Amino acid sequence: MKARGRGLAVASLLGLVALARPASAHEPWTFGFGSRATAMGGAVSADVNDFSASYYNPAGLTGEKGVRIGFGYFSADQNLTINGKDSGVNSAHGVIFGLAATGDLFGLPIGIGIATFVPDEGLSRITALRQEVPRWELYDNRSSVIYLTANLAIRPWEPLEIGGGISFLTATRGRFEISGEAELAAPYDSQLRHEVDVDLTSVRYPEAGVLLHLGKRASVAVVYRGETKLDLQLEGNIQAVLDAGFRVPIRYTLRAKTVQAFLPQQVVIGTSWNPIDNLKINADLTWLDWSAYENPTAYTYAKLEADVPPELPLELPGVLLPVEVRDPGFADRVVPRLGVEWYVPDIHEADGTVVVRVPLRAGYVYEHTPIPEQSGITNFVDADRHTPSFGVGVEVAPLGLGLDLHGAVSVLPKRVTLKSSATDLVGDYEQEGQQVNVGATMKGVFR
Repeated sequence: MKARGRGLAVASLLGLVALARPASAHEPWTFGFGSRATAMGGAVSADVNDFSASYYNPAGLTGEKGVRIGFGYFSADQNLTINGKDSGVNSAHGVIFGLAATGDLFGLPIGIGIATFVPDEGLSRITALRQEVPRWELYDNRSSVIYLTANLAIRPWEPLEIGGGISFLTATRGRFEISGEAELAAPYDSQLRHEVDVDLTSVRYPEAGVLLHLGKRASVAVVYRGETKLDLQLEGNIQAVLDAGFRVPIRYTLRAKTVQAFLPQQVVIGTSWNPIDNLKINADLTWLDWSAYENPTAYTYAKLEADVPPELPLELPGVLLPVEVRDPGFADRVVPRLGVEWYVPDIHEADGTVVVRVPLRAGYVYEHTPIPEQSGITNFVDADRHTPSFGVGVEVAPLGLGLDLHGAVSVLPKRVTLKSSATDLVGDYEQEGQQVNVGATMKGVFR
């Protein structure tokens, strides 16, 4: 292959490590899945039976007869700053889709569901940063990864629904090999052979939920999601001869590994109360195992060797050895979520048939940061997060169609980081920010 083509191939592969952003989680975990749930602060584990049940509580898949389909889009703008300057955190946006179907099997209600999120800026985007570089670890490290979940639910007893399944995330693996001869005086005459192999593989984690109805006006739920971790692995070898009037064999070896995304295991306990017709009040409490978080700093080994002629005064760089990766020391956290849904009086036909229903929704989430004070060498930036949300829907009952809209504003108040050493290269800094999330979801029910 000509030198230009070889350069493009290598640059494309190395760009996986050097040009994108690292990851600790993915968009739906931060910004919600579906406009109804997002507008209610995600407090729907005990009150979900549409396509989003696959994400929030698979037990809810048996809650409504027929086939339910949802298709939506959201966009979240992130204005996160360090010392008053924009951190350059990318916005997050993408497409969600889900399907749920319920029927009977041997007299028992059975539900199945699938749901997916696809980012619209590429299938996989990651980066490996030094642990000394200040970055918003839970947001700047947002990955663009494909999410897919498949679930099955059953209702063995009228008040009880049980469901579970498997969720998938994509991970990246890469390898390159280059061999041949490079002509410095005439680069387009270089004869280099290369082999590049980059693929997306999947990692899985389990999820399960239980939903218990306490009469017609209350329900409780318990949901479990397992931990998952995506690793980026890159391997490279170059064996070539450099012709610069004299021939120099060179050998280059690269090994790199980093954590592309980490999702902590979690347990959700939720309730839903319907005190009067047309009004629901929901509350969720989520425990997240952030203490298991791993430092995403790249573990890198690189070595360059060359048979340099004795008469050429050239000193090669030494072996790049892996750095000492510090334990980030994240702490577990408990996240409360509140949600309210109220339907305005229905619009009826003359015979009393409901034609249009309009739900109004609101929610609130408080997330205490799991990241400890960054007084040492690491600079994982974060702050507490307060997120009020709101939304409205329109449901055309005769057609079984609906449209939900949502908006949410996350406020991350100022947090000051003070370094324990006066000689720290980064020094003290302040961090704060806001996130604005808007989106829409189309829904259909077919019985």
